[in-house]
Amino acid sequence: MSTFEELGLSPNVLKALGDLGFEHPTKVQEQAIPFVIESDQDLVALAQTGTGKTAAFSLPIIHKLDKDSRAIQALVLCPTRELCIQISKDIASYTKYERGIQTVSVYGGAPMDGQVRQLRKGCHIVVGTPGRVRDMIERRKLDISNINFLVLDEADEMLTMGFKDELDAILASTPVEKQGLLFSATMPREIDAIAENYMRNPKKIEVSTRNSANLDVKHVYCVTRSSDRYRALKRIADISPEMYGIVFCRTRAETKEVADWLMADGYSADALHGDLSQAQRDYVMGRFRKKNIQLLVATDVAARGIDVSDLTHVLHYKIPDQLENYIHRSGRTGRAGKKGVSIALLTSKETHKIRLLEKKINQKFERRLIPTGEAVCEKRMLTTIEKIATTEVDPNIEKFLPTVYEQLSNFSKEEILQKFITLEFDRFLSYYKNAPDLNVTPGKEGRRTREDRGSRRDRGNSNFARFYVNVGSKHKVTAPRMIGLINDSLKVKGVEIGKIEIMKGFSFFEIDKAYESQMLENSGRLKVAGIDVLVERTSDRTESRKDRSRSRSNGSGGKFKRNKDGKSRDSGRDRDRGGSGKRGKSSSFKAKKKRY
Repeated sequence: MSTFEELGLSPNVLKALGDLGFEHPTKVQEQAIPFVIESDQDLVALAQTGTGKTAAFSLPIIHKLDKDSRAIQALVLCPTRELCIQISKDIASYTKYERGIQTVSVYGGAPMDGQVRQLRKGCHIVVGTPGRVRDMIERRKLDISNINFLVLDEADEMLTMGFKDELDAILASTPVEKQGLLFSATMPREIDAIAENYMRNPKKIEVSTRNSANLDVKHVYCVTRSSDRYRALKRIADISPEMYGIVFCRTRAETKEVADWLMADGYSADALHGDLSQAQRDYVMGRFRKKNIQLLVATDVAARGIDVSDLTHVLHYKIPDQLENYIHRSGRTGRAGKKGVSIALLTSKETHKIRLLEKKINQKFERRLIPTGEAVCEKRMLTTIEKIATTEVDPNIEKFLPTVYEQLSNFSKEEILQKFITLEFDRFLSYYKNAPDLNVTPGKEGRRTREDRGSRRDRGNSNFARFYVNVGSKHKVTAPRMIGLINDSLKVKGVEIGKIEIMKGFSFFEIDKAYESQMLENSGRLKVAGIDVLVERTSDRTESRKDRSRSRSNGSGGKFKRNKDGKSRDSGRDRDRGGSGKRGKSSSFKAKKKRY
């Protein structure tokens, strides 16, 4: 295995790499760095996410820069502002001991004036997104007519995101005499066309089999019902208390929805999607990098540029529509020589995609059962006991121990342990008591056991009291907010919450019958959108009102269709919630797309 010293880099760059803990180059770095240093020929490199592409193109460019000139000498284009910011930070860390080298980031979602001021001060390297770079060129704020290097990073993703016109316009503004460096995970026809039209006889590097995945990542899939997908996600998170990962969703709406559910259930989670401002994205990513957030829920596009080397898991809430994106997703874990796990949640109708993915990544998937409630409780207990066994005793507690010993003197060691476990795990034990099996045999998704049907807490469940409340979706009430209203009204933690149904002007919810009187006593004490929140025990009158509302229109956000047996069904989705959260042990609700 070669070293960075053997690649011909300058002593200052080598010193910076040493500070970063870099010892040996990756395969793409080993081939690209000496080639770019020694040659002016264009380069096309195929390399997967997480293989060190940023260093592969930036290190030789830094080596060849004219440091005495303040002109822009290199332009790096990438698909997202997150990746743009990350590349700029990486270049800054590589040039830590190189005096005078300046890099400027230009991207959308941030004021252009500040970026223009930075450009006027002079810089050597510009890192930008295609839309903002093209805009600045057309406004004559950015001059790239004399650059020596043009880098297209994640070129395939830029085309997927619809930046072909921007790329064509930018490439047409660059000089003919430059060194073009194109890095991509795949080689679609459009990339071939760009290489043919704008590059001169490029050398091609393919560091591994095309579409192959990181061997340090274990690929796993679980099969469950669509309606149980969220409950399955929670169980996987609950049985892995040290999990630090990304939950991938297909759409922005789904990302917001899942993140809201996780946060309402007490998980350390947040969302990253295209509707956030740059300041909001920076705040979320800052918390995630500091591990103040355990689970980051993100879309494929928003996750571009996330460079966190110690993620333990990547969770696919739904398999991406473009299966190539699975490689990008799973590549977020298993970095820097560490092992990672990629877990996909599938319905039985989606299991055929596993065979397609196995062919793409040249690796086998392992089918893993969704853990039972008993297994989750046992794992959490053993983890806590292990922490207790390895915890060093703080000498400062000595002065309190006599009082503690006196208070516990009437109990045996076994009784103290039993009480401790009950106190510590009551939340898990209560939630997972009689928890149904969430696994599905492929081809049998529609079959539910009696216990499964009961777990959905249908209207006839005798353990729950059902209530009508006079606020709904038009008052900006969502299921997570309803859980908050219930807890704020009762002012008691750990109340078991059942089904929540949000209509346009009113809602229904279920709670443990033991709190029925207390809920009715507190009716009218809270306000939503300036309206007193009134709670009533459901009656035939209120139930019929809901049925009439359903039959009249789809204003509540869900269209109602007739099954073959003539019964109506909701086209919205049923989600079970609760679990290890702080607000409620368990709740399920029908989420209608229009509401979120």
